[in-house]
Amino acid sequence: MQSSLVLTVLGPDRSGLVKSIAEAVKAHQGNWQESRMVHLAGQFAGLAHVTLPTAQVAALQQALRALQQDGLQVLLTHSDAAAPRNITPLTLELLGQDRPGIIHDITQQLAALNVNIEELESEQRAAPMSSELLFYAHLKLGLPDGVTAEDVQGVFENMPDPLTVDLSFS
Repeated sequence: MQSSLVLTVLGPDRSGLVKSIAEAVKAHQGNWQESRMVHLAGQFAGLAHVTLPTAQVAALQQALRALQQDGLQVLLTHSDAAAPRNITPLTLELLGQDRPGIIHDITQQLAALNVNIEELESEQRAAPMSSELLFYAHLKLGLPDGVTAEDVQGVFENMPDPLTVDLSFS
């Protein structure tokens, strides 16, 4: 029997970090399904979906605990990878003047529509002519039944303090 696990990894970034995690997974007959990993402000943050024989889960947990001696935090969570999802995927890109609270305002509007944020990447960018800071975000969303791309666009346009962002849907 196979187990599906999600590994959450956080700690100081260093060379060979992903290799050591991959070695632990391989040593316990695990298969790396997918992952998202990033270096941010000197830290490493990663998520990895792995499958392995259920009999190997405890041994993998022990191997991952050994990695924590190097200042790494590792959380292992059982996952139901086959759970059915009734959503419509939507990609959203936002670009506008940066200001405190912009992520809060965006997520509040999406939550009001019961939209699931599946991926969120954001950064500050310098405006080409003025060098003022702009906010940029790329989101992958899951729209529930009955919610359309137009509904998502409408909540941003109809806010009491509208976000000055450009929306592009794909």
